[in-house]
Amino acid sequence: MRSDPQPLSPPAFADDLFAGERRDQPLDPGAIVLGGFASDRAQALFAAMETVLADAPLRHLITPGGWRMSVAMSNCGTFGWVSDRSGYRYDPADPLSGRRWPAMPALFTAFAAEAATAAGFAGFVPDACLINRYEPGARLSLHQDRDERDQSAPIVSVSLGLPATFLWGGPERRDRPRRVRLAHGDVVVWGGPARFAFHGIDPVADGTHPLTGAARYNLTFRKVY
Repeated sequence: MRSDPQPLSPPAFADDLFAGERRDQPLDPGAIVLGGFASDRAQALFAAMETVLADAPLRHLITPGGWRMSVAMSNCGTFGWVSDRSGYRYDPADPLSGRRWPAMPALFTAFAAEAATAAGFAGFVPDACLINRYEPGARLSLHQDRDERDQSAPIVSVSLGLPATFLWGGPERRDRPRRVRLAHGDVVVWGGPARFAFHGIDPVADGTHPLTGAARYNLTFRKVY
């Protein structure tokens, strides 16, 4: 699906002027942006992520239709999300190495549970973390998260680095999405009645960030089983 033109963006890390300042933004019943929720732990989260990526490097997956994804991805936890010509699925092993995905860092598990609780979803214990790197121009088309067996658990999504425009739609692909500015340290949580909302990311604008350089990273925590 082709995205509408992206509005002009402010300087890449201007949003960091508001780091540490909570600016929560409800999206729909069951969905909220926890503004700046990860700001004070962003450096620790990024360091833990780099340790994971040393064992399971980022790669550009291929869609079932044969398209190369512009977002580079990896995983940690009991399961990892993968895509190739045979379809989308969760797999306990990294198809590049044949080994199990790296264990999810304890910091990741604790932080995801804390963010879910803050959004009204207590008791969240993720078993998968998708790690995405968006370089300038990378985007994610509108989609639903439906590959999880446990669809009662929420999704917890953490933004690190360059800002992005988050597309928040409705239960149908044809629903016109809202555009929501996500800054470094913002966390989006959705579940309950909003669990199957279509969502995506507009092309990321050029820029650099003190922590991540010319990239935006996203940690997405899920409960697969």
